[in-house]
Amino acid sequence: MSTQGRTRVALDTSALMMPVELDVRLFDELERLLGGTRASPETATGEQPQTAGYEPMAPQAVVEELRRLSEKGGTEGTAANVGHDLVTERCLIVDTEASYADDALVELASEGGIDYVVTNDRPLRDRVLEANVPVIALRGRNKLAITQP
Repeated sequence: MSTQGRTRVALDTSALMMPVELDVRLFDELERLLGGTRASPETATGEQPQTAGYEPMAPQAVVEELRRLSEKGGTEGTAANVGHDLVTERCLIVDTEASYADDALVELASEGGIDYVVTNDRPLRDRVLEANVPVIALRGRNKLAITQP
């Protein structure tokens, strides 16, 4: 668990596109798995609310990848556009040294700043597990499950 009793959960591009591509209720599933509600965003004064739960976050590189993908047409573009809206409205955006989304998530995992990574990308999943951080991924048709390292 991280500061203030909140579990820090980093989301990758594939996770943020799940609602459109795979009909996964991403934040409902995270609440089900982690046993709490999403932490509220910072107040206008910049103070963090004192509620327990989980804090969704994403590296800036994920935001940029979603923005680029949203410029494409079709289902992928729509999924990326929805994912971009979700990440900017519901997640804490963090800066990392890495500019590639997968590398940025592995960096966060390796530095110990997060408790879980949500991804549907197998190579990323393997890298995060090697960093000794649990992964939340799709299991079955539209449910998420935790894989421990």
